[in-house]
Amino acid sequence: MNILGIDIGGTKCSVILGQFDENNKIIIKGKDTVLTKDFPDPYHMIKKLQEMAEKLFILHGIDIKSVKSTGISCGGPLDNIKGIVQSPPNLPGWDDIPIVSLFEERFGIPAAIENDANACALAEWLMGAGRGTTNMIFLTFGTGMGGGLILNGRLYSGTNNLGGEVGHIRLARTGPMGYGKAGSFEGFCSGGGIAHLAKTIIKEYHKKGHEVEFCPSEEMIDNIDTRAVALAARKGDRVALEIIKTAAEYLGYGLAILIDILNPECIVIGSIYTRNEDLFKPHMDKILRQEALPQALEVCKIKPAELGESIGDYASLCVAVYRDMF
Repeated sequence: MNILGIDIGGTKCSVILGQFDENNKIIIKGKDTVLTKDFPDPYHMIKKLQEMAEKLFILHGIDIKSVKSTGISCGGPLDNIKGIVQSPPNLPGWDDIPIVSLFEERFGIPAAIENDANACALAEWLMGAGRGTTNMIFLTFGTGMGGGLILNGRLYSGTNNLGGEVGHIRLARTGPMGYGKAGSFEGFCSGGGIAHLAKTIIKEYHKKGHEVEFCPSEEMIDNIDTRAVALAARKGDRVALEIIKTAAEYLGYGLAILIDILNPECIVIGSIYTRNEDLFKPHMDKILRQEALPQALEVCKIKPAELGESIGDYASLCVAVYRDMF
């Protein structure tokens, strides 16, 4: 059986052809990618993606009748019931685009859409670190802090597809800006948030006349990002370690709220945490022991995501798989 995945992002869009092997595991048979900026009109982009899909079918000798369904992963907001993309901030011009019906009409194959965090949650649940669980939370912890919720063996999207927007939770009255809110979970625990936190702390050190080894001059501050902070922390830089400690502690506070409310078996965290678990985990665990209900914490495993750089490809395919599960 074959499935089709469409991954739509602000930088690039991809078409992925997936197939189930003899062990019922998804393998990627083919993929094609185009830069989003090359097709700014959404209808032109969708037509291009459809043409790319048809070329993949021909290249791999796939009869379209053997393709069971299409899964689409796209940044929100969107309406997953009506299959409409609703003006994502990273996709200017994508205003109320009926993408699901456009693909269904072109190929005669059932299609479904989920926002990218939900799609990644499905991928880690079906194929990654959350395999075998009934209640799982996925956190992106990348450029932003998005979330996807698997509750009682089903993806929970909420009343109007806003379930899992954990990045908007306020963890402090003040702090780095994330999701339009200072002191938010995303503000402390995202690439942009950690960079903002780092710049604030470094400026304070410079103001007091203290040396910052990995950023010795004011002119270098604008170039500071999460990767630079993590590299410096691994070399023992005390300021970088302070920045990581702050972000990791707020990660613990955020996770404690989720554990207390949702009582999950597993929380899977991607991107920045996956690459730097050793730096974050000790501080995060300390806060969790202080803040979370002990009985809920005891049954919850916190894991780095397993699918790595391929998660976007598997995410769209898993939207198709999930559509056929119920």
